[in-house]
Amino acid sequence: MSQEKVIVLDFGGQYNQLIARRVRECNVYCEVYPHSISIEKIRQMQPKGIIFTGGPNSAYLEDSPICSKEIFELGIPILGICYGAQVMAHLLGGSVKTAPTSEYGKTEVAIHASSALFTGVSPDTVCWMSHTDYIEAPPAGFQITGHTPVCPVAAMECPQRSLYATQFHPEVMHTAQGQLMLSNFVRNICGCAGDWKMDSFVESTILAIREKVGSGKVLCALSGGVDSSVAAVILAKAVGKQLTCVFVDHGLLRKNEGDEVESVFGPDGPYDLNFIRVNAQERFYRRLAGITEPEEKRKVIGEEFIRVFEEEAKKIGAVDYLVQGTIYPDVIESGLGKSATIKSHHNVGGLPEYVDFKEIVEPLRLLFKDEVRQAGRELGIPEYLVSRQPFPGPGLGIRIIGEVTAEKVKIVQNADAIYREEIANAGLGKEISQYFAALTNMRSVGVMGDERTYDYAVALRAVTTTDFMTAECAEIPFAVLQKVMNRVVNEVKGVNRVVYDLTSKPPGTIEFE
Repeated sequence: MSQEKVIVLDFGGQYNQLIARRVRECNVYCEVYPHSISIEKIRQMQPKGIIFTGGPNSAYLEDSPICSKEIFELGIPILGICYGAQVMAHLLGGSVKTAPTSEYGKTEVAIHASSALFTGVSPDTVCWMSHTDYIEAPPAGFQITGHTPVCPVAAMECPQRSLYATQFHPEVMHTAQGQLMLSNFVRNICGCAGDWKMDSFVESTILAIREKVGSGKVLCALSGGVDSSVAAVILAKAVGKQLTCVFVDHGLLRKNEGDEVESVFGPDGPYDLNFIRVNAQERFYRRLAGITEPEEKRKVIGEEFIRVFEEEAKKIGAVDYLVQGTIYPDVIESGLGKSATIKSHHNVGGLPEYVDFKEIVEPLRLLFKDEVRQAGRELGIPEYLVSRQPFPGPGLGIRIIGEVTAEKVKIVQNADAIYREEIANAGLGKEISQYFAALTNMRSVGVMGDERTYDYAVALRAVTTTDFMTAECAEIPFAVLQKVMNRVVNEVKGVNRVVYDLTSKPPGTIEFE
């Protein structure tokens, strides 16, 4: 297998790893590096192609992230995306200015020149725009290959120098033929063979963990979800009995989930793991009492997780490493680096300042959910585990708006169980990426049995997505929603109203808090 790769230079945008993931979908290995990487380092890596990411800055300001002009003389094909396109234009003598009108969202782009980047792309294709600056005029030697009524240079290229740029984002799902464009770049323009597979990631990760850990002891935070399960099996293959998996039942799991997790990973399960279950429901409820602000809830849950792990580590002796199933959407939404904080994930932005371990190991940190599933299959994990519905670390704590109580947890557990059962009965489970019930903090008047009620509203959420960075509302048949509604209001005490959330991501997030 060849060692060819494409590198992504990060200029501060949120989609750096999403671009890398899209390139890996083309079976081409891809890594992300800071925009400040040296030219010498790039030469040493010998990448087949380079992609500049988007970013929040203006390319023409003195303190904006920029790269050396020497990069354009390496003879390596380069694709600039959004801010990356503006950097290319600005450094090579084009004109970049504040646009008279910003563009955000789905936009029809007219592709009006023959281009290797747009081979097979429709002349009028829907793309995702997100910019306030624009390229007013391209550099000398470039030709315009796409435009919109607002953006005169939606795409440009200088094929003689293998330089290409798009103002829109081909990496997001909202760009209809974006994956084709990226495939054209890495396969046709960069000349990549496309023979990289996920098994390469699994093998290299196991070897890297084995080398890092050595003879040390490892504690894995096992929730039973897809991410932590894959992380646990990777660690088990890497270090064997040096690993202890701790499952914390914080009382915020789905109905019967604690027992289900233990049946799979416990002593009677198929995996030869050191498994410890900690029943900490009341402890978490006490810590969450009176807390209503979402970020505070996440941080409280995250810190309590770590404290439980520390206590368990002391019981089993010195532990050097803590392993978590953090994946890339968790990282970027938690606002690491220069990116904006959207919400803190309990295993990223929710970590306390002091953690009593030598180091935290996150083998899945650069992967997206579907890539994690693919890695799980490479590891031989059963499909029913690999395909399991995503479930956030803070659990039902962020599917309950406002204060978390044992009573509210029971309401949302029962409503969610009904919802999942009816989705399965309708045969829709594989068509929907994620679906769940959440408890709003809205109470309203209703009538049941000819009597007035004043109870909670349950919100049903269902989305389709490939990467969990962007998502669309799933179109569930109305008859299915009606059946769920009837069952919830009749079977779940404390609920008299059911609503369906139609919001996409963005502007909403998939979870409610």
